[in-house]
Amino acid sequence: MLFHLLEDSEICSLIAVRRRRRCQNSATFFSHPMSSPKHVGSGKVAGMGKPQVAAVLPAGGSGERMGVSTPKQFCTILGRPLISYTIQAFERVRWIKEIVVVVPAEKIDLMQSIIHKYGHKRVTLAEGGTARHRSILSGLKMLAQSESPVSKLWKPDVVIIHDAVRPFVEEDILLKVTAAANEHGAAGVVRPLISTVIASSEVGCLDYSLERAKHRASEMPQAFQFDAIFQAYLQSSDYDLDYGTECLQLALKYSSMPAKLVDGPPDLWKVTYSRDLYAAESLIKDGLSQYVCLITVMKEDVVQVGFLLHETLKTHGKQVKGISPSMCENVSQLQSLFKDKPCYNFICINTKESSFEDAEKMVDLLGSSSLPILYPVLLFSVHLVGPEGSSLYDKPQELEGIRDLSHKAMKKNIWVYGLVINLTKIEQQLQETVCRGAAIIMALIKDRCGTLAGQLLVA
Repeated sequence: MLFHLLEDSEICSLIAVRRRRRCQNSATFFSHPMSSPKHVGSGKVAGMGKPQVAAVLPAGGSGERMGVSTPKQFCTILGRPLISYTIQAFERVRWIKEIVVVVPAEKIDLMQSIIHKYGHKRVTLAEGGTARHRSILSGLKMLAQSESPVSKLWKPDVVIIHDAVRPFVEEDILLKVTAAANEHGAAGVVRPLISTVIASSEVGCLDYSLERAKHRASEMPQAFQFDAIFQAYLQSSDYDLDYGTECLQLALKYSSMPAKLVDGPPDLWKVTYSRDLYAAESLIKDGLSQYVCLITVMKEDVVQVGFLLHETLKTHGKQVKGISPSMCENVSQLQSLFKDKPCYNFICINTKESSFEDAEKMVDLLGSSSLPILYPVLLFSVHLVGPEGSSLYDKPQELEGIRDLSHKAMKKNIWVYGLVINLTKIEQQLQETVCRGAAIIMALIKDRCGTLAGQLLVA
């Protein structure tokens, strides 16, 4: 939806009406509205005090514009439904205490299975309506019924409304709209118009055009004081509920709340068409490819190859941490290397004698963690072959070990690849070989294609 930026004189009367309606004892939501949140044990944001925050995610779309039979929110990226990514984005924000997902009645069972499979918490399902606004109203009613003895929810002070098919939302923008909503009653993210918007006459000719400097494109998320937006929805006409598309407009029309407009980042776009799925997949893959953990033993050949791999990957923009196998006793040790940022790419450089033993240990370790639940984890088992030959060449049947290990790991959503690097005492040749190996690793990390899992590749 497009917004016209009001002059100060135009909003004075609206603000006056809204202020008269607000409770005089409303608690200040944030002591510093634009400050970064600090997590505390109760799940609240420091500075928030008693006010609580919940989110409503309408997910009742049919996928008509995408041209597919599967609703877009249930289309998969890397084997995982799109809606799961959006839920995960909200679960990362500890001060959002409850997430209400609104889906059509016939999708309730499917949504429950998604919640169970991917371990989502703080999620409650509500049955959607025949239109977007009616689905949002259903979610608001679920939260409003918290005072019922049988309800496990609570009525929040502020509610965030966000599309289930906008998975790329970060905590900082959620914090900004939430703080703005507490102060102004309503707030929403906007972006500058890219193209000029024009109106067509009845005969298909130009009627007028809008001045881009005075208009914005409405995006999500949006946030509201709960009581105000709930009452606005209850007072809305059937026409508004059936054909309206803008929550901020309902807040303005029925609760006299001119929303505070918050400039948002460019990656809040909505997955609408088939091409958007490819763009979303590319962004997700890019995020997963940033961190690499390199596991090496303290042997001369292994350390030399590990150093060359480390430097080559770094020059291509990867954040690489090299560790010894002794630091792989648990996954939390691995994750602490990147300051709690999950790593989904591991390189294990094996000694000549150990075959796939080190890789097998990593599969067991990673499989016991929650890492592979959300995304496929990539594990590269690197084998060094000396000029005098090696057990891998002398015993070709051992090459089948990578295939057997891959079959076992695939069941845990871990993709294992084998990589052979030929050792040489000629430094230039070794560097070139390692560079080829690094290129193979980077290509597989970027594409995240499971088709080649279980294959032994040669650099």
